[in-house]
Amino acid sequence: MRLYLMRHGKPVAEEVDPARPLSDQGRSDVRKMAEFLKRVGINVSVIFHSGKTRAKETAEIVAATLGPHMQVEERSGVSPLDNVRRIADEIHTSRGDLFIAGHLPHLAKLTAFLVTADETIPVARFQEGGVVCLERDDAGKWMIAWIFVPDVL
Repeated sequence: MRLYLMRHGKPVAEEVDPARPLSDQGRSDVRKMAEFLKRVGINVSVIFHSGKTRAKETAEIVAATLGPHMQVEERSGVSPLDNVRRIADEIHTSRGDLFIAGHLPHLAKLTAFLVTADETIPVARFQEGGVVCLERDDAGKWMIAWIFVPDVL
């Protein structure tokens, strides 16, 4: 099983719009990453997001690029300050690949928790518009399979 964790793209400043939608640069970076994900054959049926504008827009761009079969779903437990154990329990019971468009510090803590069982141990650096792919082996252990950021694409 694979888990794709994507930090939302760069948002506009809060002074410009308190909802903090994606900036032009953020949309461009997310589109670039979504095209890469399509080229490498990411196959998920749903993308979860927190409901915050920037995460929802990120999920929608990725879904539109990956194909018409994609669902975009707001999910509790993936907001910036949510407890990672809630979504980790759901991830552990899932049989198919999953994709979450989310935020810091949640994504970093979730990655640490899955890989080390301790959310306080940093194991990956999330950049805006970047994706960390985790892979679960047959024994149920998680490891980082790859990390890509828009700047290297």
